[in-house]
Amino acid sequence: MDDYGKSWENEIRRAADEAYDKEMDAINQQLKQEILIALIGDVNTGKSSTMNRIVGEEVAGVGAEPGETTEIKPHKYKEHIYFIDTPGLNDVNTANSDVTLNYYKQADIVLFFLNAAGTVFSEVEKKSFEKIQSINSNILIVLNKIDAADEIDRLVARIKKETGGRYVVAPVSSRTGENIDQLRSSILELLKKKSKDILFAKSIKEKSATANAWIIGASVSAGAVGASPIPGSDIIPITGIQVSLLTRLAVLYNKPISKETAKELVIATIFGNIGKSIFRQIVKVFPGAGSVAGATVAGATTLALGYAVKYAYEHNIEINTANITKLYKKFRDKAESESKSESK
Repeated sequence: MDDYGKSWENEIRRAADEAYDKEMDAINQQLKQEILIALIGDVNTGKSSTMNRIVGEEVAGVGAEPGETTEIKPHKYKEHIYFIDTPGLNDVNTANSDVTLNYYKQADIVLFFLNAAGTVFSEVEKKSFEKIQSINSNILIVLNKIDAADEIDRLVARIKKETGGRYVVAPVSSRTGENIDQLRSSILELLKKKSKDILFAKSIKEKSATANAWIIGASVSAGAVGASPIPGSDIIPITGIQVSLLTRLAVLYNKPISKETAKELVIATIFGNIGKSIFRQIVKVFPGAGSVAGATVAGATTLALGYAVKYAYEHNIEINTANITKLYKKFRDKAESESKSESK
């Protein structure tokens, strides 16, 4: 590698160091916080089965029976994560109604459950909904049991109309698992606004779908940066995107990654055999590095790196440059194909 290439490598190392420190600071701040998720809905709306699907394991303390809720208190799911559940505010003992509403006010997310196979958005449910939205706007409406109902699009449209179109309506089936990944993503999006998404994602057993979403998101971001018409101008921000992805995946799978390892993986991706296209773009400054080529290379490289690291975590393979380089080659063709499709 000539001096020009070495100077770029030094810049990338510096950018990787900064990105790692910044991301880990943000993650460590998240992990000190707490999450309170409130669930409201009649017992036949399937709250318990839906939460089991979302987190990937049995959740205790969710699914109270009507008329039995005399005391409302948060149920600890995992460290720093709590659920609070009521069958409906009309079922809450009057003496505890103020306490209950205060919990709902504090909740990071309110999951409001409806039964697609029942009387959707009954008068009682409307009254509960109006009471909730008056104190907390972080509501996600879960329309469960769509496998047992017809005209789901019409039901979703009606719910949106009656709630002013202000809230996401997630049609799901806790029995079949249909749309559960999308519901989980919607929950993480709401938590992301409060900088608590990584904390929740790390704590739940189901991780694969979240990892895929993060990998694809990073690929899209890298592709957008790679579309820069100036050869080489994209490499520093792409470094930040890739390091951020690596640290998030490490925390997600509870397998910490060191700064040096993260840095070396990105260096290998960009300057090693697995990143020759970007390397030539920077060092040679070859003509014709159009936006489509740049976006495709940046997106595909990031996608393949993410898939390789995810595969290693899920198959207990040590994270090092040699292993990830081999895995990268396995995913490279798939990544380039997907990235090209997204750029069209």
